[in-house]
Amino acid sequence: MTISFDDFLKVQIRKGTVVKAEPFPEARKPALKVWVDFGDELGVKKTSAQITRHYDSVSLVGKSVAGCVNLGERQIGRFLSEFLLLGFEDEDGGVSLISPDHNVPNGTVLS
Repeated sequence: MTISFDDFLKVQIRKGTVVKAEPFPEARKPALKVWVDFGDELGVKKTSAQITRHYDSVSLVGKSVAGCVNLGERQIGRFLSEFLLLGFEDEDGGVSLISPDHNVPNGTVLS
């Protein structure tokens, strides 16, 4: 499916830093609850992510990540997910998170 460039511009992908992460034992599939600081404009947003193959709640804190912040909220059990954490699935089904190569401020929009 092809989308227009104007449609792509509607998607807000921003850089953030993980400030908190914890196990999500109530999830149907192994997952973590993750809180990300997206800077002054958006603040801290939370999400649920099935990323436990490569990440744990301790090592994730402080990591730079990318998230889609304007998809709307999604209820996952008793947890409200506020953005989509972005990554690529590897050959084994694990997710490798997207992270910038250089330091950019939290909240910076993908361009």
